[in-house]
Amino acid sequence: MAVKKFVVGSFDDEAVLFPAVKKVRAAGYKIHDVYTPFPVHGLDHALGLRETSLHTAGFIYGITGTTTALSFMSWVFTTDWPMNIGGKPHFPLPAFIPITFELTVLFSAVGMVMTFMYLCQMAPFVKKHIFHPRQTDDLFVMAIELTEKTPAADVKAFLDSVGAKEINEQTVEAGWWIGRFDKEDKLFSRPAAPVNA
Repeated sequence: MAVKKFVVGSFDDEAVLFPAVKKVRAAGYKIHDVYTPFPVHGLDHALGLRETSLHTAGFIYGITGTTTALSFMSWVFTTDWPMNIGGKPHFPLPAFIPITFELTVLFSAVGMVMTFMYLCQMAPFVKKHIFHPRQTDDLFVMAIELTEKTPAADVKAFLDSVGAKEINEQTVEAGWWIGRFDKEDKLFSRPAAPVNA
């Protein structure tokens, strides 16, 4: 699996993080991601992230649910098992509306959750690298991906100049993989307690 290198800077204040993101982008460094303990208004715009297309996926899933419901009920009541119930027509569209609505909501909800989980690389069996154990507790953590044109020493010095409190370099397996979180990461593991003789 491919390995990537990052310089990780930790900030203790949103007021310091926000201008730091703008300065890092202006300097031409590639920000991998910023992890915050709470949503920071305008941070996605400062990072240059485009608007999500999840709502478009939700519309497509909803239309799929609507089509599935109407097609299946139409086929059942007109072709597969037509029944004469009190002289009603075989295609009673008003009676199909509740089921059609429910399948539309079901398809769009389940589809959007699965799409979100895939795009964010989240699942119960997936292990992702944690850049800092306090990255969603009380610290704002910025991970900058190193390339051939960005030496680690320059990035560390730049992060120090924009107000980062903790700065370190990390090597990470790219992507996502099956793993477990029952062991601490080596970077933040604590030394074992001495054994009394």
